[in-house]
Amino acid sequence: MRKPSVDFGRTSEDYATFRQGFPAEMFERLVEFGIGLEGHRIVDLGTGTGTIALQLAAAGANVIGVDIAGNQLSQARDLSVKQGLSATFIEASAEQTGLESGAFDAVFAGQCWHWFDRPQVTGEARRLLKPDGALVIAHFDWLPLPGNVVESTESLIVKANPQWKMGGGAGLYPRWFADLSVGGFWQLESFSFDMFVPYTHEAWRGRIRASAGVAASLPSESVEKFDRGLAGLLKVRFPKDPLEIPHRVWVLIGRRV
Repeated sequence: MRKPSVDFGRTSEDYATFRQGFPAEMFERLVEFGIGLEGHRIVDLGTGTGTIALQLAAAGANVIGVDIAGNQLSQARDLSVKQGLSATFIEASAEQTGLESGAFDAVFAGQCWHWFDRPQVTGEARRLLKPDGALVIAHFDWLPLPGNVVESTESLIVKANPQWKMGGGAGLYPRWFADLSVGGFWQLESFSFDMFVPYTHEAWRGRIRASAGVAASLPSESVEKFDRGLAGLLKVRFPKDPLEIPHRVWVLIGRRV
């Protein structure tokens, strides 16, 4: 989104097909915080193919998804029609949405906070929210563990794209607390939980193609070469199909002062 070398619009089809949305348990926990309720007005920043926006819309919220990638928004609109859900999607930056001030119960940023100008988008979220409205930063990350398929896949990505520096994560983001505290948010609360997500070999290859280190930043011929390499790796070292991929959900909630 912010880094010009990364364009998720180049991988929108795989993104819409293989990148799974956040698990239902996350939204159930947010309801306990009074977030994502029926009738709430919500902005979903960096909406991509609209997974969060549509999950909130299914709960009865009125959602506007915002992204700078037109291809992503086209997929989001198609998915909304297929799922019979109503959400609005607009092409704009997260830092300058152009939406009404003080009009929204919650602002979401799912799997995207690191791509933004963080001080600027924190201010924009604060502008959009009603008093005591909630900013929700959420991540749903695979976990590379010694010898597992995620660690091996990340090693393959680095070989194909040495400039990719996003591997080896633990799915925890303590720096975001400072962003919100400095930006005028309080009552900061977070929660996390781990889960296994099943992926067929085909789906895991599609999920990895739709990542920042592969189709969003590599030329098409390199993506095809990488995909063949990953298919070979899975066949030889991880033949179980489907795979059980460990993931961590991590959520930070801040209230507008």
